Amino acid sequence: MTVLRTSLRNFLAHKGRMALSAVAVVLSVAFVSGTLVFTDTMNTTFDKLFAVSAPDVTVSPKAAGSDDETPQTGRPETLPASLVGQVERAEGVKAAEGAVVSMSVTVVNADGENVGPTSGAPTIAGNWTRNDLRSMEITSGHAPRAPTDVMVDADTAEKHGLKPGDELRTIAVTGDFTAKISGIASFKVTNPGAAVVYFDTATAQRELLGKEGLFTNVAVEAAPGVSDETLKRNVAAVLDGPYKLQTQKEAADAGREDVGSFLDVMKYAMLGFAGIAFLVGIFLIVNTFSMLVAQRTREIGLMRAIGSSRKQVNRSVLVEALLLGVVGSVVGVAAGVGLAVGLMELMSSMGMELSTQDLTVKWTTPAVGLGLGVVVTVLAAYIPARRAGKVSPMAALRDAGTPADGKAGLVRGGLGLVLTGGGAAALWAATQAEKAGAGSLWLGLGVVLSLIGFIVVGPLLAGAVVRAISVLVLRMFGPVGRMAERNALRNPRRTGATGAALMIGLALVACLSVVGSSMVASATEELDRSVGADFIVQSSNGQPIMPQAQRAVEKTAGLDHVTEYKWLDVTVAAPGGKPEKDGLTAADPTYAQDLRRTMVAGELSAAYGENAMSVGDDYATKHGVKVGDTLTVGFPGGRTAKLKVAAITSDEGNVDKGAMYTSITTAARYVPADRMPQNMIMFATAQDGKESASYEALKKSLAAYPQYKVQNQADFKQDLKDQVGQLLNIVYGLLALAIIVAVLGVVNTLALSVVERTREIGLMRAIGLSRRQLRRMIRLESVVIALFGALLGLGLGMGWGTSAQRLLALEGLGVLEIPWPTILTVFVGSAFVGLFAALVPAFRAGRMNVLGAIATE
Repeated sequence: MTVLRTSLRNFLAHKGRMALSAVAVVLSVAFVSGTLVFTDTMNTTFDKLFAVSAPDVTVSPKAAGSDDETPQTGRPETLPASLVGQVERAEGVKAAEGAVVSMSVTVVNADGENVGPTSGAPTIAGNWTRNDLRSMEITSGHAPRAPTDVMVDADTAEKHGLKPGDELRTIAVTGDFTAKISGIASFKVTNPGAAVVYFDTATAQRELLGKEGLFTNVAVEAAPGVSDETLKRNVAAVLDGPYKLQTQKEAADAGREDVGSFLDVMKYAMLGFAGIAFLVGIFLIVNTFSMLVAQRTREIGLMRAIGSSRKQVNRSVLVEALLLGVVGSVVGVAAGVGLAVGLMELMSSMGMELSTQDLTVKWTTPAVGLGLGVVVTVLAAYIPARRAGKVSPMAALRDAGTPADGKAGLVRGGLGLVLTGGGAAALWAATQAEKAGAGSLWLGLGVVLSLIGFIVVGPLLAGAVVRAISVLVLRMFGPVGRMAERNALRNPRRTGATGAALMIGLALVACLSVVGSSMVASATEELDRSVGADFIVQSSNGQPIMPQAQRAVEKTAGLDHVTEYKWLDVTVAAPGGKPEKDGLTAADPTYAQDLRRTMVAGELSAAYGENAMSVGDDYATKHGVKVGDTLTVGFPGGRTAKLKVAAITSDEGNVDKGAMYTSITTAARYVPADRMPQNMIMFATAQDGKESASYEALKKSLAAYPQYKVQNQADFKQDLKDQVGQLLNIVYGLLALAIIVAVLGVVNTLALSVVERTREIGLMRAIGLSRRQLRRMIRLESVVIALFGALLGLGLGMGWGTSAQRLLALEGLGVLEIPWPTILTVFVGSAFVGLFAALVPAFRAGRMNVLGAIATE
């Protein structure tokens, strides 16, 4: 109890000094808790939607995937309408109804604007059924009754200002058709962001599936007292085909599994950044308790002199850390719930609707948040606590503050150099790897070892690096600059730890900047080298190019040729080998002009001859295939063909690496018309001298199809650059948490350093140092510490990024580009970070009473 009372008294006495460390704990725990609450809420939202929308039993085609859609064809798998009658005869069936569902559609308003979601969620079109009443209710107008009627969900109507009577045009693989809004239906549960339109059954069959008499699934309702499992067995007994049957739970689980993979990626990525913030926070906590122990050396000596044991002193400091961890974690968990609500609002603004009514806080969330916060805080305080326990009773006779242990510093420096050398060797090994898998292991090992090495060797580097920075930055400020330099060098361990916190975040920023810039530069170079087409046409959301849009492209004036590009899922068997799943590109012969491939053997144009194909050299080497050999190819629909290898292409580069080619004519010979994929992308080349006019004409031709974009090579490069930039900005935003914690570390170090040097500051003020000079000295000290951390972080990050690029060169990322403007901007920005961090400590130092400061012990 004595230890607890002492710890509580010390904690409350130094609550101001603990505040910034508490903020670091709060931020880190909040990010973890917020991530867990946010992803749990999304899971709850989707679980409710899947549970309420799935019928008791669903009958769907055996070949159908989880979304019952074949993306390449743009047509859903179908069932005969006669199946509904068969299902109705099964024992325990109350009702059965055929449903039509398609997600390969685009819906546009009267102004030609796509009313589909921009969040990546689908646009779903289908017929209105009784089963839809489980999840929807008509809140305006009426359900579709005629071919000219369409009903839309309320969220989509609100976003785009739609009302009954407005016209909507639906674009499907079977054609375009226009209908007027007859009604608006609202979701009974939260809609995560999909746009939904309903038609009458005959219209949905004819316009979405190509003809009447077909359904994509059959929804079965159980009679009272009949379980879903029993109903599933009874329905299966009356069916004579290879159909897929799912109970409501199984359908919901399948939907949850599809969404779960995406949510897991998001969850673990965000938790990874929270882990980085925790790592940075450790340095802040270690620094805080190290300085507090140093400042209380005399006090601890007195405690030891009156009978306190080492264990009691050690335990006292750890209890203080425990209190800090508990307070920070409790506040962090509460802040995490607020952060989750903020993320939900952000996602809603981007098109993914999430309701706070579904806010889910499981008991594991506060448990994980509290556990992590407390454990990390106590572990971070363990080393300072050990130092406190080693304070001798004789320390009561000395001034506060303990000198650094130079011997330990040398041992630490040697260990750091060994770790850094090991990390550098592992990074070099990664650049020499011949396979990406082995290289990734070396890269990961190199990153970990070099990071730990830099952290350990930081105090040793502080002396040389701070002096070098001071020559360039501080010496121009005269005596004040020299004092700032000496203050930064006074305690290398403290400077090293403070700089290391900033180093971690900036190292990741530099690494990702190098990889991102190299990715864009490599793709740009490959595009210039390989792509000969003037224009590229593709969907912005992965949809196939509808036949009507394809015809619009082909009819555009001023084009020399248009090249189709279809992707087929096939099986390929080399001579004497077993069939293996692979992809086969079916294209027009002009594709050989539009994509310039380096040839290993044969000519690519020959691959577009009758019953011919090409393979990549990796496949040829692996299976011993050469030009003239015959491969057995299994096409969609079940037919097989013997295709002669007419060319072998090089797999170097990152455009169509490993691709196999054949002609569309050959593919059409073996693939049924209803299984032939639509084009996923198209290429076009203008007639000589008509590039500009053809570009505008092509965009005009596709103006009626807003889901597709027309790009010339400059557009394509800029689009790639923008996509990489957006991804990096998201990552930088998440890394900002770690950098904020690092800035708090600089603030805390300076604040405690000012308290530690109170008497010294009073003496300097007494002999003539002005308040302005004092504040400048503290600001310059902060700047040099920030620049020290930035220099280490940017150097380390560029080393990681360079190694990663050399490893990724195996996958086509062949150009190394260092984004010097970004690196220099971050370095200069670090100086401003240092200035900002010093504002409050410098202000407080300037307000000190001179006589009171001199009298401080």
